[in-house]
Amino acid sequence: METVTTDVLIVGAGPAGLTAAALLAKYGVAALTVSRYSGTANSPRAHITNQGAMEVFRDLGIEDRVRAAAVPNEFMGNNVWATSFAGTEIARLKSWGSGTLRHADYQVSSPTQVCNIPQHILEPILLQAAREFGAEIRFNTEAVSVRDTDDHVDVIVRERTTGAEYRVHARYVIGADGGRSTVASQMEFGLRGEMGLGAAMNIWLEADLTEYTAHRPGTLYWMAQPGNDYWVGSGTWICVKPWTEWVLLCMYNPEDGEPDTSEAAVIERARTTIGDDSVDIRIKAVSTWQINHVIADTFGKGHVFLAGDAAHRHPPANGLGTNTSVQDSFNLAWKLAMVLRGHADPALLDTYTQERQPVGEQVVDRAMRSVRDMLPISQALGFEPGQSAEDGWRMLAELFSGTEQGAARRRQLDDAVALQNYQFNAHGVELGQRYSSACVINDGTDYPPDDRDPELYYRPTTHPGARLPHAWVEKGRRRVSTIDVTGHGELTLVVGENGTRWADAARRVAREFRVGLPVRAIGTGCEYHDVLREWTQQREVGDDGALLVRPDHHVAWRSMAMVDDPVTALRTALATVLARSVPEGTRRVEALDAQDSLIPDPAPVAAVVTAGI
Repeated sequence: METVTTDVLIVGAGPAGLTAAALLAKYGVAALTVSRYSGTANSPRAHITNQGAMEVFRDLGIEDRVRAAAVPNEFMGNNVWATSFAGTEIARLKSWGSGTLRHADYQVSSPTQVCNIPQHILEPILLQAAREFGAEIRFNTEAVSVRDTDDHVDVIVRERTTGAEYRVHARYVIGADGGRSTVASQMEFGLRGEMGLGAAMNIWLEADLTEYTAHRPGTLYWMAQPGNDYWVGSGTWICVKPWTEWVLLCMYNPEDGEPDTSEAAVIERARTTIGDDSVDIRIKAVSTWQINHVIADTFGKGHVFLAGDAAHRHPPANGLGTNTSVQDSFNLAWKLAMVLRGHADPALLDTYTQERQPVGEQVVDRAMRSVRDMLPISQALGFEPGQSAEDGWRMLAELFSGTEQGAARRRQLDDAVALQNYQFNAHGVELGQRYSSACVINDGTDYPPDDRDPELYYRPTTHPGARLPHAWVEKGRRRVSTIDVTGHGELTLVVGENGTRWADAARRVAREFRVGLPVRAIGTGCEYHDVLREWTQQREVGDDGALLVRPDHHVAWRSMAMVDDPVTALRTALATVLARSVPEGTRRVEALDAQDSLIPDPAPVAAVVTAGI
């Protein structure tokens, strides 16, 4: 049997797999990606792309491509509940940070914006980027068996078009092969949670609804009609392309049997929720799926790791699925690259589970709570299981009446709609992920107290484990985010106005460890000029302090001020982050510090895209 050798085998070419492929290729790691499918996604599927994922795309250098192909944030703002597009509007909520009260929260927290880009449009962009970086991706190729050994993984793969099989000999494997993961099954990853908690039908269609949407542009339109027993009403319209292409999502109870998916039936269902029979409808595809609430016990076993839906499966509420998958790969890719280049000990890879499994669990639980939090809307509308359509319409009429009962129910509806902020404006969940692991060095301080709800509001901090805060600074008359001056596959030391000794220490320690460790001076009058003093207000360390920032933009270590021996402090920090011991010959390096020419340069790292920095 033919054997193909690679450093990393990625199984699956969805958002998690393609992001991993692009990042590893950018970092100079030899990786092979296989997918059992003939190409990228053939339907919209996931679509909300939050700031956390957009920052990953920014690091990859493809943010502009994603934004150009996406529905921009200004067309996403209105979350509408109505009896139909042409019928009575019941409620409206400003979402994804577009409302007056939340817009600034999102704007000041990231250089990116939330956008709506369906999966079948996003994946080709990721694929193109991965191939531009040199990634090898083979479609129509499925993993058949996975066997972990002492020092590598043997994977038998099959070309689905020919039936030919061959062996892939990989040092590491990433299982990014979705909710029915072969990798997870073969490696017997433990999963906990519940499957089949609900069922839904997606109807992908074309219908020009400009007349009913242009004045209230949004991503989600919830149609609630009396006589429908199930959950939030008759269907949820998801915008794919304003205002002519949509996915109509309809919940159903499997105990009542599978829904009629014939073209005539789904067109009739769509017409009912449009409320205008003159609108032409063209069905593109129909599919069914289940709601799951599942998390893997661990994201890594031996030389095998899970990412994306293979590791966490949850409802589409909060739009966290693809975003979390992309961030899984961002966390894992730099660690694999560091280990494979010999810059870090393999123990660093244990931190992938330590960091991402709690995030996955938080996301799964939050999405499930958001699904359940939709029920109060139906209750406020007066809808009950088994209720006749006539009784339902009577309850709606009472809701809009001038009676005391109507006023009380409108207050109930206000509360139910406000609860949806935890689904549509959960900025803290989206951006506030904090890591605790062996490659995060706690400085003995507490995180700053949350003065607002931590799920709804992101609290920037430089506390180790947190994402580096965003602030706009200037370099050479160009506006640059603090996010931009870190990342790109390298550890970065961020210093302030009095950071010269830290810079000298970083140079010495980088040579000892033979790693890249660029120093970025950010502050008033520094290389990156903090002209607005936004960074100074957020950095929490003094002018002579320092931050060690990981390639995934999370703070690994900080010193609040200058220390007596910055070399030792930074050396210890770097050794901890990379799971290494202090390199032998350190004393010799120190003795020869005045003779820099005698000290070899750090091992070269792959070229990275730093345009605009």
